[in-house]
Amino acid sequence: MRTSAIPGPRGPRAGRLLALISTAAVLAGLAACSEQPKAFDTPCGVVIDGSGSGDATKDGFNAEAKLKSELLPFLKEQECSTVDFAPITYTSQISSCKVGRIDLDPAHDATTDQEAQRRKARLRASEEAMKELRCARKERPGSDVWGALDRIGSAMPSGGPAAKLLVISDFDQSDPEFRLGRTDLTGEATRKKAIDSLVEGRGLPAVKGMTVYTVGFGMKYGDRPSAYRDFKAFWTDALEGRAKADVDNRYE
Repeated sequence: MRTSAIPGPRGPRAGRLLALISTAAVLAGLAACSEQPKAFDTPCGVVIDGSGSGDATKDGFNAEAKLKSELLPFLKEQECSTVDFAPITYTSQISSCKVGRIDLDPAHDATTDQEAQRRKARLRASEEAMKELRCARKERPGSDVWGALDRIGSAMPSGGPAAKLLVISDFDQSDPEFRLGRTDLTGEATRKKAIDSLVEGRGLPAVKGMTVYTVGFGMKYGDRPSAYRDFKAFWTDALEGRAKADVDNRYE
C-alpha cells in the first residue's frame, strides 16, 4: 500500500504562523538574556586586627596581606548583601576608627549589569577595609578581640539570615584588663576560669547564631602544637560553647 507524505501548511496563513513562532522564540531568548541574578540577603562583617602582631614581620601574621587575599573571596562566596567593619585595638569597643556600611547588592533595573555592579561594590569594600586597618594601627597598641567581636555582632542587621563574620586576627586577646598570653590554658578548668573572667567583666559578644571565619588564628603558636591546642580549645569553648557562634577556618 502506498502512503502519502502529510503536506505541510501552505499559503499566507502558514507564513503568519511561522512569523509568530519566530517572534516568540526571539522574545524568549531576550528574556533569558536579561534575567537578573537573585538578590543577596546575608549581612556580613569584617573585623581587622590593628595590633603589632599583625605586622609583616617574621613574628607577625601580616594582617594587610591576609586582608587583601581573603576579603574579596569571602564577600563573593558568602553572597554578602552588606558589609560592616570593626577594628581590633587596645579598647575595640570605644575605638574611633569607623567606616560606614557598604551595600554590596545595590538596587538596579532590568538593564543593569548586576554582577559588574556587585564587583565594583566589593572593590570599594576592600578600599574601606584598608582604611580601617590603617586607622587601627595608629591607635594605642593592643588586641581587644572580645570587644571587637561584640562591636561587629551588634552592628549586624536583624530579622534576616544569620550574619557571616570574617575576623582577620591571631586572636591573642591582650587588653588593659585581660592578657591571654599570661593565662593558664592547659586544662579545662583553667580555661573555664579564664572565660568566666571575660564574661563576668564584659558579657558575651553579640555573635549568637553567626558564623565566625578566622584568618591568622593562633599563628604565634605555629611551632608549639601543644600550646596551639590549648589556645584553640579556649576560643572554641568561648565562641561556640558560650557565645553560641559557629567557627569556620576555611579562609586560613
